[in-house]
Amino acid sequence: MESLPNDDLSNWKLLLGFLPENWESLGRESGALLRMRGFPDAECLLRTLLVYLVEGRSLKHTALRAEKAGLTSVSSVAIWKRLKQSGEWFRLMNEALLGVWCRRECPEGLLAGRRIRLVDGTTVSEPGKTGSCWRIHYSIDLATLRCDYVRIFEKSSGETFRRFEVTQGDVLIGDRVYANRPGIRHVISHGGDAIVRLPYSNVPLANGAGSPVDMLAHLRTLDTCDIGEWHWCIPPADDNDEAIPVRVCAVKKSETAAEIARKKILRTAQKSNFEASPEALEAAGYFIVLTTLPQRAAPAAQVLELYRGRWQIELVFKRLKSILHLGHLPKKEPDGARAWLQGKLFIASLTETLIAAGEDFSPWGYLLGIEKKPLAGDRIHV
Repeated sequence: MESLPNDDLSNWKLLLGFLPENWESLGRESGALLRMRGFPDAECLLRTLLVYLVEGRSLKHTALRAEKAGLTSVSSVAIWKRLKQSGEWFRLMNEALLGVWCRRECPEGLLAGRRIRLVDGTTVSEPGKTGSCWRIHYSIDLATLRCDYVRIFEKSSGETFRRFEVTQGDVLIGDRVYANRPGIRHVISHGGDAIVRLPYSNVPLANGAGSPVDMLAHLRTLDTCDIGEWHWCIPPADDNDEAIPVRVCAVKKSETAAEIARKKILRTAQKSNFEASPEALEAAGYFIVLTTLPQRAAPAAQVLELYRGRWQIELVFKRLKSILHLGHLPKKEPDGARAWLQGKLFIASLTETLIAAGEDFSPWGYLLGIEKKPLAGDRIHV
């Protein structure tokens, strides 16, 4: 039997130093540390749960490894029950980690002083037709490529900006599904701005006089690789709303890229048993982005360039599912599945924390004379 790495407890103590200072009190607050049957202390419980979550071993194998390492002597069922009770604990620790280690502002340059956030969602399902399905809403900071917000909901919760907390000055970047009036209004009502990929006819647009605009007529004036920019607004949904000033920035695709986009639309239409409109097929020849940012903050070319960074969050999901096996949700009851997901996301945040600190570690591999945890981007002096 392979033993749990226990020969150098300094590694574990070092890891504990990166947890939130109140990690144990968060455990008591969440109820995870109440009635600690079989576990001598909070450290042994957390270490056992991390063995299960990080390595992806079975519960039975985890129980054997924990016993050999002297952490605890409990059954696999007992470990699963403890995990079910620890979901909120992982969530609270995750939030605390994000609050300490996340860089909140963009460095000097484009939109200096503002936090540029890439947002997206992904689904995770238990195996089988009857398994639970969950949607993870995730946000990363474009400047650091580190997570700054994560929440888990049932799959029925649609992808929208309204799932995310927005603070003054935030710039949220989302794909087509985020191009809707309520979500964009949520962002600007909290002092932020939005950049979204604009599908044809998803968002109502009007000119300064309040009349609907013919977007295709404007797009047709572009030559290949030309950048177009138009100042319009999203009309109010009712008398209690106000119009939202927006800019539409677009570039005409090459014929090859346009043909690929049209074929994708036709395949989707065929699978969903509907007919693609001629207007949608024509609009597929353009790359269109809508933003609430004023022109003085970011010209059209820079808005389009910013949107290109959105692919970074797609890569994050690929890493979460391939390295941390986030997509291999065990087929258990919903409470346990949610706790398992919270634990995996906590591990992802803890890993980012270690990477951020590792950039500034001393060459000896440990910190000397440090009285506080280093923030991302800080320099360490010893």
